[in-house]
Amino acid sequence: MLVLLPPSETKHPGGTGAPLDLGSLSTPQLTPIRARLVDALIELAVDVPAARAVLGLSAAKDDEVARNAALRTSPTLPAIERYTGVLYDALDVASLTRPQRRRAAGRLAIGSALFGVVRAEDPIPAYRLSAGSALPGLPSLRTLWRPVLSPALGATGELVVDLRSGAYADLAPVPEAISVQVLSERPDGTRAVVSHFNKAHKGRLARLLATTTAEPDTVVRLRALLRRAGLHVEHDGGRRLTLVV
Repeated sequence: MLVLLPPSETKHPGGTGAPLDLGSLSTPQLTPIRARLVDALIELAVDVPAARAVLGLSAAKDDEVARNAALRTSPTLPAIERYTGVLYDALDVASLTRPQRRRAAGRLAIGSALFGVVRAEDPIPAYRLSAGSALPGLPSLRTLWRPVLSPALGATGELVVDLRSGAYADLAPVPEAISVQVLSERPDGTRAVVSHFNKAHKGRLARLLATTTAEPDTVVRLRALLRRAGLHVEHDGGRRLTLVV
């Protein structure tokens, strides 16, 4: 089972790993595009006002531009430790046992505008690039990533559970993936899409999927697993599950 997570705009700074080695990252067929984007971000960072405009940053966020300038020299962290925010707080990898961390390493992957996708233990530096960014002189990120990343994600031979946000899922759709919608149920029985707590619910779901000893290989078995865990999950008969909270 492969669980695809969205990245976060915010990243933990620093790290203890050696500088970025694109050749060491998983999914090596993505290396040429990764290298092209890394070089473009480093070049863009030379012109700080231009970098702010492209990345949608204010002057108060010039440290983000500096991070991009140092992409090839700054220290790295495992990807699952680099990203921050509500989803990653709920996932809480720091509290995993060693066996759970090993299972998570084999199951979790994170969508990335810069790297396409990274596995949980891939060592990456802090960076700033969003799915909607348009880098000068390059095609759109969707144009760059979709032809190579969609086939790569679809050819893993694993059950893919896609928890990415819309912008990142659009960079590289996986037609056979299982998506999860989170709905809240009101006292009168009506339902609404969860907005503020959507990431927290998906983070807890990712933790469950990353650490379970079960190996679901179909959407029906995945639904059964989630129901055994006490979650209210509905299946529309297709490739989508609905988590009702």
